[in-house]
Amino acid sequence: MALVLDGVAFGLQLALLATGLTLIYGLAGVLNLAHGQLVVAAAMVGAVALGAGAPVLLALGLAVVTAGAAAVLLDVTLLRPVYRLRGQARVLLSLLLTLGVAFAADGLLVHSFPFTRLNLSVATPSVELLGVTVRSASVVASLVAIVALGGLVVLLRTTRVGRAIRSLTQDEEGAQLCGVDPGRTRRLVFVLGGSMAGLVAVTQGLVSSVGATSGLDLTIFALIVTVVGGLGRVSGAVVAGVLLGVVHAVAAFHIGTVLTFVILLVAAIVVILVRPSGILGGAGS
Repeated sequence: MALVLDGVAFGLQLALLATGLTLIYGLAGVLNLAHGQLVVAAAMVGAVALGAGAPVLLALGLAVVTAGAAAVLLDVTLLRPVYRLRGQARVLLSLLLTLGVAFAADGLLVHSFPFTRLNLSVATPSVELLGVTVRSASVVASLVAIVALGGLVVLLRTTRVGRAIRSLTQDEEGAQLCGVDPGRTRRLVFVLGGSMAGLVAVTQGLVSSVGATSGLDLTIFALIVTVVGGLGRVSGAVVAGVLLGVVHAVAAFHIGTVLTFVILLVAAIVVILVRPSGILGGAGS
């Protein structure tokens, strides 16, 4: 039972990470292979700020802002040529460009922060949940993820901005005719996606740590959850994140991390073959 609860906590972090990725894909039509590097960049800023004596909340706020700003910078610079394309050409060019960004960011981060890690500690004892003793850090990380995901759902479903995002995702030309600005809305989505990646740095830092080399693993996790949940589908990313988080926790405990990655990849392949639209099927948020 403890493994399952740890898996749920980890799955909520995966959901937070994948939701940002799937939001960007759903609206902009690009797959960002540097998404994990946004988490690492945020973690490095937070760790450096904490090391310099900054208050914890300020340091973590800077981390989240850094990830959001980095995502917008990517949107307004390297991805500009991508938006002139449509369909598969847009996806393929975005994959190549963001893969290059990921490699460059990895090199820069490893060179600049080889021994730096964001490792936060929650100064409270373990708690009992459903008769099982659970680390308080896992509970705090889960609550942060739940609040963030809940806030995103409220934003998408009840606000004018959310309606603009959903309308552009479903019918870009129709949304433009109704007065929605695609460029401005896209930048907002990049801010949201990047900020959620920054929050993942915080939640992951609570339960373990984030180092300069963590970007690739985080991107792989985000892609697997996004594919299993359905590209562009936020609710699917949440469900897939929790399910795969539990599978990862149980499998990693019994057979090891390397084989667990293989299991998750096989699960993604099976979902693509059986339900190409994701485990929930259909479209929408």
